[in-house]
Amino acid sequence: MTEHRPWRGVLVATALPLNDDLSVNHDRYAEHCAWLVENGCDGVVPNGSLGEYQVLTPEERARVVETAVAAIGGERVMPGVAAYGSAESRRWAEQAGEAGCRAVMLLPPNAYRADERSVLAHYAEVARSGLPVVAYNNPIDTKVDLVPELLARLHGEGHIQGVKEFSGDVRRAYRIAELAPELDLLIGADDVLLELAVAGAKGWVAGYPNALPRASVELYRAAADGDLDAALPLYRQLHPLLRWDSQVEFVQAIKLSMDIVGRHGGPCRPPRAALLPGQEAAVRAATEKAVAAGLA
Repeated sequence: MTEHRPWRGVLVATALPLNDDLSVNHDRYAEHCAWLVENGCDGVVPNGSLGEYQVLTPEERARVVETAVAAIGGERVMPGVAAYGSAESRRWAEQAGEAGCRAVMLLPPNAYRADERSVLAHYAEVARSGLPVVAYNNPIDTKVDLVPELLARLHGEGHIQGVKEFSGDVRRAYRIAELAPELDLLIGADDVLLELAVAGAKGWVAGYPNALPRASVELYRAAADGDLDAALPLYRQLHPLLRWDSQVEFVQAIKLSMDIVGRHGGPCRPPRAALLPGQEAAVRAATEKAVAAGLA
């Protein structure tokens, strides 16, 4: 990691361990963050979608950030600060800074289909917190698409320093590099990791390292180094799991894989429902195959 760009490398969008009563298990979360770093990951992204931030109380959400910082240090923690209102997102960014974090990740306005002026104002407001902002483009869930031209404008006006790209359109990597060469592209979907790493991504905000950190980091490093002889076979082995990161049930799938490899994934809070039997069987089979191949 670099001091001024702590979002580079493999940052795990951490799943949040819940107890049987669906309360947050902060001790297990601290241990999980430390375990990820011990296994080669560069940092964590708490309070992302995978961390079920939408169903946390404000007190829980703040404590999750503080727990991660206490476990691995603020320079390794880039919290998600998404909220319905810009003022609330800015407050979460300020809370992250007070906790010791060096950067935050921010979705566009996601309560409605925001226009370009609203998006620009939203990022400008959160940037006033003083922390570097990494945008998160997830047009599937937010209905707001941070297209390369808009990202270039956000970067040009000083509002963002990087972007987690989850559109799945790998062609955008090249357009972003042309329009905003200093804007760091981060891989946002596990199942286009190889394609975006080869295209010059500087990091990966990752889901499946929650269960398989060592193999995932090995894959990212090989892909980023252009070592396709090492990366491609590993990518093929892991892809049956990585593609769950782009499915509606990604939280449940990753938590199930964590349980299978001996971590604590545990339940999800409503309204997320349990996997259907066929989905569970598919995740279980793919995870057990990865374990048998020595990837866990």
